[in-house]
Amino acid sequence: MLTHAMTIDVEDYYQVAAFFDVISPDDWSLWPSRVSDNTQKLLDIFCERNLKATFFILGKVAEEHPELVKRIADAGHEIASHGYSHRFVYEQTPNVFRDETLHSKKLLEDLTGQAIKGYRAASYSITRHSLWALEILAEAGFTWDSSIFPTRHDNYGIPNSPHQPYEILTPQGSLIEFPLTTAKVFGLSLPAAGGGYFRQYPYPLSRWLFARASQHQTQPQIFYLHPWELDPDQPRIPNASWFSRFRHYTNLNKTESRLKQLMTDFPFGTMSESLASVKIEQKLTLDQLK
Repeated sequence: MLTHAMTIDVEDYYQVAAFFDVISPDDWSLWPSRVSDNTQKLLDIFCERNLKATFFILGKVAEEHPELVKRIADAGHEIASHGYSHRFVYEQTPNVFRDETLHSKKLLEDLTGQAIKGYRAASYSITRHSLWALEILAEAGFTWDSSIFPTRHDNYGIPNSPHQPYEILTPQGSLIEFPLTTAKVFGLSLPAAGGGYFRQYPYPLSRWLFARASQHQTQPQIFYLHPWELDPDQPRIPNASWFSRFRHYTNLNKTESRLKQLMTDFPFGTMSESLASVKIEQKLTLDQLK
């Protein structure tokens, strides 16, 4: 049976890209953390549905909330890495990226006792300017990645890259890439993977785009959310631009009900379960992705 991937990017509300210009990582400790309680909301929702998801956990969150990582793993969910500092990959040097990636991977493995095989970059920031990161991921022992968004965006995206899972060949080994969900509409690749798009689109449009991307439920797709997206009462960030506020705060009060409806409308499981139903036929080198 076809299974789509339910994925959660575990980070706190003040760690997001929308607020990079007004909140320094050095000041994160000044903000009250809400990631543990918000993630628990998701764990409770998934428990009610007997659904197992994949949680991409930020290394900084794992350091500060080790009990949360253990709680997620003990509930039987799949654990994957969301990097360490939540900075754009293309703004890091390869050495910094390698050090952060290895550190975060070890953190999660030590806390869970599991091998961490999956990775997702902060803000999907593996682009044509940072394809070198895929070689480092293969070198670090990851076997699959979910960082490439085949669309256009001001912070991420590799337009015209494959829309279905494919294999990426690097000098350090291969990775299976499970790209974020997009739907072809009038020749355009419209994002339909979740997050801000899920909150900003009317729900019927989100459902239609997700179904269209799945080609009438024949191709598995990815859905993603952040724990803070179920938290309409989170502290507001002063001095943020109107666009950042729009991206971050729109329809937070509707996310939970929409998520529950989505899980009624489509079958979901972990990334690994979803990938198991796919026959990988396309292979690309890093040069072919450029």
